[in-house]
Amino acid sequence: MKHLLNLLAAVALLVWGTHLVRTGVLRVFGANLRSMLARSMGNRFSAALSGMGVTALVQSSTATSLMTSSFVGQGLITLPAALAVMRGADVGTALMSVLFSFDLSWLSPLFIFVGVVLFITRQASTAGRVGRVLIGLGLMLLALEMVVQASGPMLASPIIRAMLGSLNSDIVLEVFMGALLAVLAYSSLAIVLLIAAMAASSVVPLDVALGLVLGANLGSGLLAVLTTAKSAVEVRQVTVGNLAFKLMGVLLVAPFTGLWIRHVHPLLPGMAQGVVLFHLAFNVVISLGFIAFTQWVAHWVTRLLPKPAGAQSLRPQHLDPSALSTPSLAIACATREALYQADVVETMLAGVMDVIRRNDLQQAERLRKMDDEVDELYSSIKYYLTKISREALGEEESRRWTDIISFTINMEQVGDVIERVLIDIEDKKIKKGRQFSEAGMAEITELHQRLVGNLRLGMSVFLNGNVRDAQKLLEEKARFRDLERAYAATHLVRLADKTVHSMETSSLHIDLISELKRINSHICSIAYPILDSAGALAPSRLRTAGAPQDAGPAG
Repeated sequence: MKHLLNLLAAVALLVWGTHLVRTGVLRVFGANLRSMLARSMGNRFSAALSGMGVTALVQSSTATSLMTSSFVGQGLITLPAALAVMRGADVGTALMSVLFSFDLSWLSPLFIFVGVVLFITRQASTAGRVGRVLIGLGLMLLALEMVVQASGPMLASPIIRAMLGSLNSDIVLEVFMGALLAVLAYSSLAIVLLIAAMAASSVVPLDVALGLVLGANLGSGLLAVLTTAKSAVEVRQVTVGNLAFKLMGVLLVAPFTGLWIRHVHPLLPGMAQGVVLFHLAFNVVISLGFIAFTQWVAHWVTRLLPKPAGAQSLRPQHLDPSALSTPSLAIACATREALYQADVVETMLAGVMDVIRRNDLQQAERLRKMDDEVDELYSSIKYYLTKISREALGEEESRRWTDIISFTINMEQVGDVIERVLIDIEDKKIKKGRQFSEAGMAEITELHQRLVGNLRLGMSVFLNGNVRDAQKLLEEKARFRDLERAYAATHLVRLADKTVHSMETSSLHIDLISELKRINSHICSIAYPILDSAGALAPSRLRTAGAPQDAGPAG
């Protein structure tokens, strides 16, 4: 029992070390890896090379699969290009298994010591996150050594020998067991390394080890399918297509494992090397042999998993659950959904003038119902962001996390204000058959046009973080405030002149321009985080020469 517990602890440590390396690399290089993948989609071979490089760094073809699937879901790359990336990703993880099969146990204490020092002393910095990666690498190497030490005494157990005997010469059972282990461990790399270590200690014979390796490859594809089971159809198409390639590869290679044992293995230095090189050869062969079929498999998968015809995707569309394992990717998904929320708000705002001009109660009701969608989007984005570990975010991503929350809150509040405005217009103007004066209508139209322009500028500031545009947006707050005061004064003049339309709509007019000012304040507050990060905010005004600025809170 003690030896079994030691082996299980070693396996758990190996899986945990792989997890630390994967998450650590994604925290440090996540955004750069996304850019690398996105820029390499010119042809199938460059896409495969980028997939190989990203997976070698992340040490998880599953993580690369989820990242690539999210790109397809967002319409950034095509399905054949994504499948080409995955052909390279499988080779990348196989190369890492070859590297770890060498005796690198002497590096384990060095990696762990340096990693712990960096992580403890500079935890919040990039150096601290690199330290986390080094800790993971050290734990992986230590775990492999522990597997070898713990598996030796277990050979004498009759139970273990009986279990191994049941696997002998049953390739289907071996593939099934390997796939199950890869899914349970959430890492085919860890399982392949474990199989290699057990083969080197004679815990499993070579033929069984090769069958388990084939199963681990199949399991990594199945794991990605399970992880994206609730994602959009475009996302699931990538993982299902990748699983199809792996299944074809297993069916093609499984009958020829005996040839590897008889003709190739005798030329190799040891059992462990024989297992990991078989793993590498399997992935190289199916990647090179099947990369020409990415278009065909993409066509087959599209027919198997077609997009819903004649219906729009249900919202939220961009909040991909599978992206949560890659913080930088999840932040990008939340950003896209926040921009859609702003698009809905813009539609509501633009429709206000149609309601005023045409006295259209049906249009007013449609616009008011859109506020429910704005509220639902806010709740969905907020809940999605709370599922991203703040500890997994770098400084810039953490700031972006806060910006998204602030932006969506402002958009939700703008939607609420527009809903109140529409109710006032219905009750105080349309139902009572009243009209604004010509001068009053011109003032409202000008404020509305300026407001729509500011909202579009605010969306640009949120997306790009341009400091100059943020300054311009905040300057608009002061201009809008001055216009609101001026138009309130001219309205009072019209009341003094006893203008009939102005007297009838006085309450609505004053409330309306006040609410438009409130909307503008929420929009302009988008600029504060950008300017604060750039150091462009003084205690009470913009740090720019010249005109006075209002840099206070929204309101």
